[in-house]
Amino acid sequence: MSARTNSQVVGLDRAHVFHSWSTQGSLAPLAIAGGEGSTVWDYEGRRYLDFSSQLVNTNIGHQHPAVVEAITRQAQELATVAPQHATLARGEAAKRILDVAGGAFSKVFFTNAGADAVENAIRLARLTTGRDKVLSAYRSYHGNTGAAIAATGDWRRLPNEYSRGHVHFFGPYLYRSEFWASSPEEESERALQHLRRVIESEGPGTIAAVLLETVPGGAGVLVPPPGYLRGVRELTEKHGIALILDEVMCGFGRAGEWLAFRGDFGDGRDSVVPDLVTFAKGVNSGYVPAGGVMMTDAIASAFDERVFPGGLTYSGHPLAMGAIVATIDAMKAERIVEHAREVGDEHLRPGLQALQDAHPMIGEVRGRGVFWAIELVRDRGTREPVSPQVMASLKSTLLDRGLLPFTVDNRIHVVPPCIVTPAEVARGLALLDEALTAVGQAAD
Repeated sequence: MSARTNSQVVGLDRAHVFHSWSTQGSLAPLAIAGGEGSTVWDYEGRRYLDFSSQLVNTNIGHQHPAVVEAITRQAQELATVAPQHATLARGEAAKRILDVAGGAFSKVFFTNAGADAVENAIRLARLTTGRDKVLSAYRSYHGNTGAAIAATGDWRRLPNEYSRGHVHFFGPYLYRSEFWASSPEEESERALQHLRRVIESEGPGTIAAVLLETVPGGAGVLVPPPGYLRGVRELTEKHGIALILDEVMCGFGRAGEWLAFRGDFGDGRDSVVPDLVTFAKGVNSGYVPAGGVMMTDAIASAFDERVFPGGLTYSGHPLAMGAIVATIDAMKAERIVEHAREVGDEHLRPGLQALQDAHPMIGEVRGRGVFWAIELVRDRGTREPVSPQVMASLKSTLLDRGLLPFTVDNRIHVVPPCIVTPAEVARGLALLDEALTAVGQAAD
């Protein structure tokens, strides 16, 4: 290919590419030519510190040499194969995933991404329970396919509600509590009571699954308060309901754990063990599309003498499997998950809290690992969100200063790769400080 300018690349895109979640006529996409580590650059050499991890998925960073080499090697050995055959890469990928999941799961069903992982987790729950309904939170995102988008709680489900049997409830979110709570413990107790009443009102015997993001991501990095996940697990066990935890965004280092549900959420008890876990994104940093469902032996063995009515042409695609093996091996060898936790505790948490102290526009910061959100408000007392115009100005200002942000509604999600260095965190926080100062002064 001949050398390209940013305008040429964007022009080609706008002439032929239809974009997701967008009004097509007003799009002006950023041209990205390459990347390395926590940095990307355009076709004219302008560099950006990537505090978005693209779609919160490049956990191992851009162009990790071990993962690129593994994909290349696998392409040379066997570029593709039908899923009914056994391949070394698929078996090794499944084994590594189960090894980091903590021993509670026995099999992996591979998909192409997170949305179809959720689809198949719902299918497995319905088939094994003999029930139909799926309960999920209003503040959630589970993907853009039939059942996954219907399970999603935010506005994106409204034009797409073609799947049956979906019921929504409010999960905990103390900063904007639906339950008039004044402490994390109170929020947890009242949110659980709300879910209990929804289950009772819908009929426990009709409910196949409760589907939750362990840490809701797109909804605002809503770390569950102490006792909430444990309480949900107890409710589902009491009524024979499958618990599906969606770890598509929060898994594989993002929340400072291999899987977020294995973390300590402050209730002083053992981690929760769900029946099904969906994953994608960070499992191989999106280098080749991949996702999947981990399941307990109770779920998997239900199909020992019964056909599982599901499948995908590219389930366990060799290139994706090679990328998973290399990613997990590199994350272990380089202590990337531990690094994400340490960077979060020692650099992002105090740095973001300092920003909150300095900027009245920041209503709350919350998160863990390399999974954080800054919630922006017009007034800390009323907690009224800042306007879309303010958010657009912040995004533009950050890009001008060389920071690629991830913005949602009235929030900036601070989600760099798990390999981000303390120096890069300091630089990113300084750029956020500059942008918040500039936009705050303009708003005044």
